[in-house]
Amino acid sequence: MSSNLDSPQQETPAAVRDEILPTFPPDFIFGAATSAYQIEGCTDRECYGRGPSIWDTYFQNRPWMDHGAIAADHYSWMAEDVALMADLKLDSYRFSVAWPRILPEGRGVINRKGLDFYERLIDELLRNGIVPNLTLYHWDLPQAMQDIGGWCERDVALYFADYAAIIARALGDRVPMWATLNEPEVIVSGYIGRDLAPGFGDRSLRMRVIHTLLLAHGFGVQALRSVLPSTQQVGMVVNLVPIDPLTESAAGAAESRWMRDYAIYLEAMFRGAYPVEVADEIARHDVEILAGDMALIAAAIDFLGVNWYLRLVVDEHDRLVEVPNVARTLMGWEIRAEALTRTLTRIAQDYRLPPIYITENGAALADAMENGTIEDGGRIAYLADHLAAIASAIEAGVSVKGYYVWSLFDNLEWSLGFKKTFGIVHVDRETLVRTPKESAKWYRRVIEQHRLQAPLRA
Repeated sequence: MSSNLDSPQQETPAAVRDEILPTFPPDFIFGAATSAYQIEGCTDRECYGRGPSIWDTYFQNRPWMDHGAIAADHYSWMAEDVALMADLKLDSYRFSVAWPRILPEGRGVINRKGLDFYERLIDELLRNGIVPNLTLYHWDLPQAMQDIGGWCERDVALYFADYAAIIARALGDRVPMWATLNEPEVIVSGYIGRDLAPGFGDRSLRMRVIHTLLLAHGFGVQALRSVLPSTQQVGMVVNLVPIDPLTESAAGAAESRWMRDYAIYLEAMFRGAYPVEVADEIARHDVEILAGDMALIAAAIDFLGVNWYLRLVVDEHDRLVEVPNVARTLMGWEIRAEALTRTLTRIAQDYRLPPIYITENGAALADAMENGTIEDGGRIAYLADHLAAIASAIEAGVSVKGYYVWSLFDNLEWSLGFKKTFGIVHVDRETLVRTPKESAKWYRRVIEQHRLQAPLRA
């Protein structure tokens, strides 16, 4: 195996290279993020005992799609990938553990070979001075858990807590940051829509799945607290998408959608109640909320992870409106960095929040390869604009402690395959050779600049 780490350093275009970037607090951390199913590969039982996940089933039923059986083969490339992270000067690496790799049936017998992989990964990170940031669940539910009801079934939340305790006992002495779930709103999409696993397309399941996921978070926090040293941080990661009104008359529709789809998780976690906007939905679909559930969900956490990609606009009828003549990513998402500043300042005003980490931020954009160099100036501009937006939020008093670019690698973008390239590192689909893009080299310079300036501000 080889990567292109040793290729000659290419210059970033002068307009970006000479830009004066904002400064951040001395303890601000810069990292990169991935998820297990999107990069690991090695998905079947023949590969060290991993059980099937709902994504294996989803792709098995859609054989024409790209899938994660190989992905970026991080399972085989792990040591070299960590060396690449060290070369990029990352302070921290955010990754997820594959539940079916640890518990092939979702419960019961532990697959020791699967657990060994994460132990090796963490040890390699620590040897290279990179702080591990572990997410317990990034969408790859064991199929055996789906077979008993998946995130519609309360017992799955309890099995998740058992899994959390297993991982904490094995890795808790070496991992300082722990997130229970990644983006519950998107997990819900897999039940109410068809483009994500399990792909049921049943909107009536929405609040039931939301409540089970938040219970899993609450039970998971309990389990982690019972095992981890008191110095370890425990949190959850949400994706926040602000909803802007097209006109003043659409303000009510925009606020209602924000509360129903995104703030609902903040309301439950930091106020211990669901917003009034979903009361009818809860009653209509007979969602069971037991005494003590909301207090469990609202248990104190040490950090909130915020994933950020886009904003949406609605008209007075709550219909999404595509704003014309704006920059968009390959996903069709509008690029509007200032909305990130607005969102961070709003949630800091609306809730008593712990420190925030931007746990994902990035863009799927077209890359141009020439003579071994991958030019992605659009991505550099995107990242620079969003770092400036975060700096503005910090200046306004929001406690943001770190930033993780999404993604470290070009990876499997779930049902969209390999063509939506978010990575700052290119992965050749034939050879799997890793090539840092110009954005990766730029990001390294940002980190180096921060480290040079941090002692002067401390």
